[in-house]
Amino acid sequence: MMSAGALPSRYSFPASEPESDTHTVSPREVTDKTRTHGDVLTAISDGMVALLKEFYGRGPTRTKSYYADDLVVCVLRGGFSRVEETLLEGGRGPAVIQQRMEFQELMRERFETVIEHATGRCVIGFMSGNQQHPDMMCEVFILAPSDLVDGDEIAAAAPVAGDRRASD
Repeated sequence: MMSAGALPSRYSFPASEPESDTHTVSPREVTDKTRTHGDVLTAISDGMVALLKEFYGRGPTRTKSYYADDLVVCVLRGGFSRVEETLLEGGRGPAVIQQRMEFQELMRERFETVIEHATGRCVIGFMSGNQQHPDMMCEVFILAPSDLVDGDEIAAAAPVAGDRRASD
């Protein structure tokens, strides 16, 4: 298990060199600068919007994220593509919702990476939902450690070699 401030092992960032010799940042200064709760929420919202914009061509118009204990919830509004809007206007709402559900499951790993990077904790559960009126999309993540899931359950559900978490 990982501490709340640690990043999953798959994240590595190159060491940067100072741009000038006027002030050198010591490693202690970097590690002492912790992210606020607001910073984490902003990283979650911004990361989710960026992913959806990249893959849909347009992103949600509003988002709000929540993070408490072992739970992250991101609610997104707007962002239906023109094709989806046309289908909705033509009475094909269920097809739009089904397509979005398929898309969200396909994007699971990318969504989890955003959450893990923002929180520094491993995602052990992901659930997703959509509705049309008002248009909302909700992404729910459960983080380890969680008193809802025993450690041996997490280990037993660990992905097989070759999966993205196999190196964690």
